[in-house]
Amino acid sequence: MPPISRTSRNSTSNRRATAGTTDSRTSKRYSMTMLYSMAAEQDVEVEDDLSKAQRRLRELKSRISAQSKKNFVLERDVRYLDSRIALLIQNRMALDEKQEVESHLEDVEPSDGIFPDDRKLQQYGNLFFLLQTEPRHIANLCRHVSLTEIDTLLQTVMFTLYGNQYESREEHLLLTMFQSVLSNQFEQINDFNSLLRANTPVSRMMTTYTRRGPGQSYLKSVLSERINNLIEHKDLNLEINPLKVYEQMIKKLEEENKSLPEDLPRSVTSEVAAANPDVQAIIAPRIKMLMEIANSFLQTIIDSIEQTPYGIRWICKQIRSLTKRKYVDCSEYAICTLIGGFFFLRFVNPAIVTPQAYMLVEGIPGKHPRRTLTLIAKVLQNLVNKPTYLKEEYMIMLNPFVESNKQRLNKFLMELCEVGDFYESLEMDQYMALSKKDLIINITLNEIYNTHALLVQHQEELASSEKSHLRILLDEVGPAPPQVSRKENKTIELPLFSRWETPIQDLATALLYDNSVTQNDILYMETKSIFVQIIRSTPKMAERGSIDLFQIAETAATSKDATLVRKGIKVKEMLRELEDASVIDPKDGYKLMTEEVTQELAHLGNLREIVTNEIQSLESVYKTICDHNNYLRSQLDSYKAYLQNVRQQTVKDGSSGFGTSIIKVGDKEKKPTKVKALGPYKFTHAQLERDGIIVESNVPENRRQNIFFIFTSPIPGTFIIALHYKGRDAAILEMDLKLDDLLEKQQDNVVSLDLEYVQLNVSKILSLLNKTFAKRKT
Repeated sequence: MPPISRTSRNSTSNRRATAGTTDSRTSKRYSMTMLYSMAAEQDVEVEDDLSKAQRRLRELKSRISAQSKKNFVLERDVRYLDSRIALLIQNRMALDEKQEVESHLEDVEPSDGIFPDDRKLQQYGNLFFLLQTEPRHIANLCRHVSLTEIDTLLQTVMFTLYGNQYESREEHLLLTMFQSVLSNQFEQINDFNSLLRANTPVSRMMTTYTRRGPGQSYLKSVLSERINNLIEHKDLNLEINPLKVYEQMIKKLEEENKSLPEDLPRSVTSEVAAANPDVQAIIAPRIKMLMEIANSFLQTIIDSIEQTPYGIRWICKQIRSLTKRKYVDCSEYAICTLIGGFFFLRFVNPAIVTPQAYMLVEGIPGKHPRRTLTLIAKVLQNLVNKPTYLKEEYMIMLNPFVESNKQRLNKFLMELCEVGDFYESLEMDQYMALSKKDLIINITLNEIYNTHALLVQHQEELASSEKSHLRILLDEVGPAPPQVSRKENKTIELPLFSRWETPIQDLATALLYDNSVTQNDILYMETKSIFVQIIRSTPKMAERGSIDLFQIAETAATSKDATLVRKGIKVKEMLRELEDASVIDPKDGYKLMTEEVTQELAHLGNLREIVTNEIQSLESVYKTICDHNNYLRSQLDSYKAYLQNVRQQTVKDGSSGFGTSIIKVGDKEKKPTKVKALGPYKFTHAQLERDGIIVESNVPENRRQNIFFIFTSPIPGTFIIALHYKGRDAAILEMDLKLDDLLEKQQDNVVSLDLEYVQLNVSKILSLLNKTFAKRKT
C-alpha cells in the first residue's frame, strides 16, 4: 500500500482489530456519520433538488471568491492612482503618465506570453502546496515583508492560496496562519496600547480578511437596512460640534437677511460657541436623538451575533486567549478594548462611515446623514476604547451613553469569542483534500513570481535549515523570474501536490489508518451512504411509508437505469458482508441502519432548505460585490479621463506637463504634435552644494571642481540626472526620476535621494526641477 498522509501514518501502529460489539459500533458509527457524509457530498450521480442546489451554491461561492479577488486588485489600483494624482494636484503639476496608466488601468486580454515549462510548473505546484498546507511559512513571511509589499502578498494569500472563501479547509488553514501571525505580534510588542492598532502588515491583513465574502454578507444583512433608513432623512442635522453649530446658526441668520446682534460675532472660539445659550438649546435634543440612533445600531449588532462569520469570531477568540496568556493580570475591560478594536475599528465602523464603499447604499449619502454616520461610529469607538476627548471635547456630551452601555458591549464582545475550534474537522478536511486528484488554484504568473521572490528574499529567516522542506523546494525552483508585463500576466491553473505525501485514493483508506475506525465501520457507512443516494435518486421509494432496505436494493438492481442497477447490486453484496460480520441482522429488518438512513434523509431535507436560503443570501452578496466592481471601474475611468486630458493639454500648449488646466469635453481636439525633450541644463557640483541640494558628497574635495550634472526631461514628468566628469564623454552614472515618485518621497518625509556619489535633498531637488522645467517651451 502506498504511503499516505502523516496524520494517517502516525496512527497506523495503533490500528485496532476489526471485530467489536454492536454497542461500540453503534456509538462510533453515529459519530462518524458526519465524516462520511463529507465524502458522499462529492457524489455527482444524484440529480435531486438538493444536489442541484448544492452545485448552484458551489458555483456561486466560486464566483464570489473570484470577483472578490478582482475587486481587491481594482481597489489597490484606485488607491495607488488616487494618492499619485493627489500629490500632483497638491504640487500644482500635471504629469503625463502614459506608461504608468497603461500598466495600471488598461484591460488587456493576456496573450500566450511567457509560460513556465512542465518541470517548473511541477516545482511551483510542490511549493504552493507546502505554503497552503503549512500556513506557518506564510505567517512568517507576512511578518518580514514591508508595508509597501504587503498588498501584493495579501492578494495571493487571501484570494488565491486560500481563495475559496466558503471552503472549510482553506478557511481553516487561513485562520491557522492568522493564529501564528497574531501570536508573534503579541510576542514582539510590549506596549499593550499599541497592539493591533498601528498600520502594520498584520493590521492590513486583518482588515483585508474582513472584506472577503462572508464579512461583506454580514455587513449587508446587518447594517444595510438601518443605514438606508437613516440616510432617507436628508435634512436631519445632528451636528453637535458647538463651533460648527454656531457657524450654521450665523449662516442661517444671514440667509434670512437678519442683522447679527452685537453679541453674535461671525468668528468665535470653540469655548465661546459652547457657552452660547442658543447653541446649547440646539444641541440638547440632538444629543438625545444621537444616543437613540447609536443605541439602535448597537442593538442591531448585538442581536446579530449568530450571523457574525465564524472566522471573525475565531480571530476575536484568539485575541482574547493571547491577551490572557501574555498579560496575566489584564482586566476583562482591557481585553475587550483589543477585541473591540478589531471588530469595530477594522470591520464594522468603516462600513458605517463609508457605506457607499461597501455597497450598503446606492450613491453617496447626503451631507447631514454622512455626518451623523460619522458621529455614530465615533460613539461606538468610544464604547470600545477608553474615551479621550482631547481633540473633540464636544464628544464628552455623549459620555452618558458610553457609561451606560459599556458592560452591555463587553458582554457582547466576550460572547463573540464563544466559538469552537476547528482542528479536528481540519484534519478530516485535509484527508478530503488529499483524496482529490484535482487540487488546483487559479493564480497569475506575477503572483507566482512575486511570492517566489519574497520567499527567496527572506529565505534565511523562513528556512535556515538545509533539511527544511521549504528550503529544499526553493533550492530546486531556483531564482525568481522577473515580473512579466500586464499583457503576459496570464492566469493559470496550478495543480497542487506534495513531494512528501502520496494523495490518498479514497476516504476509506484514510479512515482505516485511524485507530478509531474499523473496516466494518467503513463498510457500514458506505452502505448507508449508497442507500441514501438511491432513495434521493428515486424519491418514490421513500414515499411508500416505512423504508425497506432490502426491497429498495432489489428494486434498484432490477431497474432500467444502469447507474441504479450498479448501485443496487453493490449494496446487496455489502448487506450480505455486514450480515456475515454480524454487524446487522436481517431478522429485525436492519433496524439500526434503517433508522439512520431515515435520519439522514430528514437531515438532507432540512439541508435543502438551508442551502436554498444560503443561495438567496449569497446572490445578494454577489450582486453587491459586482456593484462594487462597477463602482471601482467608474473611478478608474475618471482617472483615465483626467490623465488623458492632462496629456492632451501637454501636447496642445507644449508645456512640460506642469500646471493643472484640463481640456473641456466639448473642446475640439487638435492633431497631436511630437513632444520634444527639454534640456540639457548644466549644474556644477559647487552650485548644487551651495544651494543645499547636495547634502552629502562622496566625491573627493580635489575633484569636485571637475564634476557637473546634466538635467534633461525626455517626456513630461520624467527627468534624467546624469553625473559627468570633465574630459569624459560618457556619464559616470545616470538616474531616471519620476515626478510623482519624488512627491511621494516628500510626503513620506524621506529627506534624501541617493545618487551613489552624492545625496540630494528631496524637497530642494523638487524645487529646482520645478523652477528649471516649468513653463519651458518645447
